[in-house]
Amino acid sequence: MAAIGQYNRLQITKHTSFGLYLDGGDLGEILLPKRYIPRDEAVEPGDWLKVFLYLDSEDRPIATTQRPRVQVGQFAGLKVVEINRIGLFLDWGLPKDLLLPHSEEKRPLQVGDTCVVYVYLDPRTRRITATARLDRFLDQTPPRYRAGQPVELLVVERTDLGFKAIIEGQHWGLIHRNEVFKPLRTGQREKGYIREVRPDGRISLTLQAPGREGADALQQAILDKLEQAGGVLAVSDKSAAEDIVRLFGVSKGSFKKAIGGLYKQGQIRILDDRIERV
Repeated sequence: MAAIGQYNRLQITKHTSFGLYLDGGDLGEILLPKRYIPRDEAVEPGDWLKVFLYLDSEDRPIATTQRPRVQVGQFAGLKVVEINRIGLFLDWGLPKDLLLPHSEEKRPLQVGDTCVVYVYLDPRTRRITATARLDRFLDQTPPRYRAGQPVELLVVERTDLGFKAIIEGQHWGLIHRNEVFKPLRTGQREKGYIREVRPDGRISLTLQAPGREGADALQQAILDKLEQAGGVLAVSDKSAAEDIVRLFGVSKGSFKKAIGGLYKQGQIRILDDRIERV
């Protein structure tokens, strides 16, 4: 059965001057307007197309080959493009903006702001709708992560303790302030790592790969920067932490361990104001 708010693979039933009609099953025939017909392939009745289904301005199912930034059942950071008495309208990559009703706001927003939302089908209207009230869609299953496990993160908001993030679209996690060595913004997607799963289920995160993997990656990044700079970088173990964060996005302690390892390997020299490739 074809699903509104998601990608579907549907069969073409007929070709008209204004578009293709697709078999939507219980939804009936669904129009794919002419402007969205793929131009790099011949399509005829009987062929199958991957399309996204949503509702047009008259609440009729319509198909598109454009790619929205989010589907029903997913989280995403979207920008507010309009606000009126009905609610806020978000840019999700399709001609008809996505509605975030005022009742689903978590905090006041202005045009131009980005907020993280969950997208669902309103059970009463069957319209694709966004909500910024995320708690009821997260932490529904026990966390089964292990320390050091790589995970996909969606940054939601800054707090006094650091940054709240959604882990793999399923759980809340926190990147503590002392683990943040690069600019983060609402809606940003990042690769991260599980730092700790506490007995109460709360999850601490880090953006730096743990152990040998992280150390090797940082050492390679330092060597790459040296190569780009002609073999000399004006940073050393005595440099300010801010300069190290700006160059490599890591703590001063991690940087010192990395260059110490490279020194022992005979790959660099460490001077008071710089490091040099041997």
